[in-house]
Amino acid sequence: MSRKVVRASKFRHVFGQGVKADQCYDDIRISQMTWDSNFCSVNPKFVAMIVDASGGGAFLVLPLNKTGRIDMSQPTVCGHTGPVLDIEFCPHNDNIIASGSEDCSVMIWEIPEGGLVTPLNDPVVKLEGHSKRVGILSWHPTAHNVLMSAGCDNVVILWNVACGEAMVRIDSVHPDLIYSACWNRDGSQILTSCKDKTIRVLDPRKGTVIAEKEKTHEGSRPVKAVFVSEGKILSTGFSRMSERQVALWDPKSFGEPLTLQELDTSSGVLLPFFDPDTGVVYLCGKGDSSIRYFEVTDEAPYVHYLSMYSSKESQKGMGYMPKRGLEVNKCEIARFYKLHERKCEPIVMTVPRKSDLFQEDLYPDTMGPEPSVEANEWFEGKEGQPILISLKDGFATTTKSKEFKVHKSLLKTTSAAMGHQHGNTGVRTWLIK
Repeated sequence: MSRKVVRASKFRHVFGQGVKADQCYDDIRISQMTWDSNFCSVNPKFVAMIVDASGGGAFLVLPLNKTGRIDMSQPTVCGHTGPVLDIEFCPHNDNIIASGSEDCSVMIWEIPEGGLVTPLNDPVVKLEGHSKRVGILSWHPTAHNVLMSAGCDNVVILWNVACGEAMVRIDSVHPDLIYSACWNRDGSQILTSCKDKTIRVLDPRKGTVIAEKEKTHEGSRPVKAVFVSEGKILSTGFSRMSERQVALWDPKSFGEPLTLQELDTSSGVLLPFFDPDTGVVYLCGKGDSSIRYFEVTDEAPYVHYLSMYSSKESQKGMGYMPKRGLEVNKCEIARFYKLHERKCEPIVMTVPRKSDLFQEDLYPDTMGPEPSVEANEWFEGKEGQPILISLKDGFATTTKSKEFKVHKSLLKTTSAAMGHQHGNTGVRTWLIK
């Protein structure tokens, strides 16, 4: 009986490589906080990293080309009164970043073109609604100015950032600490994992549970979960014997996992990064010195191990570059920004190809920076499908990016919104063009 020894896949030979030393960001004191978030966010303009700060919380935002040794006097974003736990760039405006902190607040910042020249203390908007520290942030993928935050008060809040209001408050679903929260591809569902060992698919506007699965992983260590292709869910967690696991679930029949694989016995939480264009999921363990990657397909065993990038230094966090920031002429299919204790090192994932031509099979049309629906329309029930772009000639913005204009003068009620500032008599209004 003939049997295929090796499964055919164009991603079988993907390899990871750290960049040269002069392309790293050196002399950065990465935050020592014990928290299982990425600690890093990146887009085609900037890389942001949570850093150690005395007397509050701060993060560093650098232009991508500012590599080499970073001066100790480099200005930071330092408006939080407690340590920063999570940061995420807005997918629709590369100059806007959100931060969540131990001081129970979420802040939205505007980074000037070219990066910071003075410390940034004043956020564009401060979002207050959590009663405990805020450790998870996620921007809506297709709706403009919609942000999800999850705190240690076991509450998920959906904000209309344009007017600084909490529009949906999901406070009766999670009985314990929320470990992860993310959107599906068009933002019509939310996926959460919780300390009660249950993963839940939620309706974001109603705050109701669509589907849930108890005891996805038997161990007591944190579970992370992400949506993958065709509405399936990939989760990482631990067995009762503290072995790290990766599992794939179909929410339509949550009974048994489609596959459950045991990986090793390390104690670091596995952070999953899924690329919907290639079907490849990357697992980066906190405290590991490796990145494993798998291909998710619709044929058993569904999650196929591809390879592993290994290095000597362990990672304290990881940033993941959006597809539009990659170098397509070098067949780069992913780029990670790995945080060491004192530096940030870009790691490039490449498919080896001999041709210099654009590889259409590696780069299908991907999510662009243009939102398809405004925040108020989305909260009223309108769905927005992703607006796709081609990477064929290297992505260049054809539309003007969504702009934030801050006025301290008269209130304007066009498409503007208000962000009230404590201790500030002038009211800031954002004109969003």
